[in-house]
Amino acid sequence: MNPDFIKYQAQTSPYPLGMEVSHAIGSYIYDTSNKKYLDFVAGVSACTLGHQHPRVNQAIKDQLDKYSHVMVYGEYSQSPAVQYCKLMASLLPESLNKTYLVNSGTEAIEGALKLAKRVTGRSQLISCHNAYHGNTMGSMSVMGFEERKQAFRPLLPDVDFITFNNEADLEKITTRTAAILLETIQGGAGFIQPENNFLQKVRKRCDEVGAMFIVDEIQPGFGRTGKLFGFQNYDVIPDIVVMGKGMGGGMPVGAFTASAEKMDLLTENPKLGHITTFGGHPVIASACLATLQELTETNLMQQTLEKEKLFRSLLVHPLIKEVRGKGLMLAAMTETAEITNQVILNCQDKGLILFWLLFEGCAIRITPPLTISEEEIKEGCAIILSVMDEILKKEQTKN
Repeated sequence: MNPDFIKYQAQTSPYPLGMEVSHAIGSYIYDTSNKKYLDFVAGVSACTLGHQHPRVNQAIKDQLDKYSHVMVYGEYSQSPAVQYCKLMASLLPESLNKTYLVNSGTEAIEGALKLAKRVTGRSQLISCHNAYHGNTMGSMSVMGFEERKQAFRPLLPDVDFITFNNEADLEKITTRTAAILLETIQGGAGFIQPENNFLQKVRKRCDEVGAMFIVDEIQPGFGRTGKLFGFQNYDVIPDIVVMGKGMGGGMPVGAFTASAEKMDLLTENPKLGHITTFGGHPVIASACLATLQELTETNLMQQTLEKEKLFRSLLVHPLIKEVRGKGLMLAAMTETAEITNQVILNCQDKGLILFWLLFEGCAIRITPPLTISEEEIKEGCAIILSVMDEILKKEQTKN
């Protein structure tokens, strides 16, 4: 397939990994030669329950037998979407009770930014250096990495940036600010967690000046940090929660949630304040509902923290400087991007899937399905350590 893959399918980089996929199940992906690969990436945090989870698959099949797309979003009552939004409201703080279903995380960011401007009547948006919130024009405008943006300017005006965990920068949030948008754990920057009650201080500053606080839970959300959403680890309630990735159990989806009072502003002055054809698609919503039910009816989220401890106990090596992150959103940090590249590529050769982070070249992404077993964790970490031993031995031989 690879020649046709390169010839006919638009690429994101000059050097795709190019695995020819045959099938996937549980924590494993199989190529067309039937070689199996243990998946420590989960489609970049998207396959929350692994591959072909029975509950998700059955929900999709059941819905396909009833109806698929019937009407643009927001006109007809469709059971999967209604059930999902109702369950979500029951699991979130009282002020976060109305959800808008869209097609991807980046579209959810776009909707959240529009809502913040509509609520406040203000134009300024604030994000963080090295932040990543998606790649459409509005989401790219609040991405804090100029190298990836410069070829596409002009972008949205009136966007400013602060440094994550820098309290002094919070003074930049003023009565001009419509919203500040933060990842609860910075993903592309290197899985950086908030420190010294930083999110609470952001909340306080927003309250002082009437700005909205948007949290991007596209990566940390859906149990990956031990709670349903990352912000729940830090005793703070945002005005808008943005979600995606792991929400659909491997299906493409996004959403943003706020209070009914705020969300209802998108329905008038002007009407159709945000619209989407396929948002709330009944087959996708069925997968989302099954995923959310499985997470909340089992102890998978609690197990995530125990699995983190196991990873940390095993990933001890001279080439690993530290392990960042929380739960099953982890990054093993090496000294150089060259070492990280060698580890990721050599591990794939040995049947283990790892991946990179967007902006931090020294990070090895470890974001497996939440369903991964302790034995599979041990199996994968043993491969990582053996590859690192080989790299270290070569380095020592050179010297």
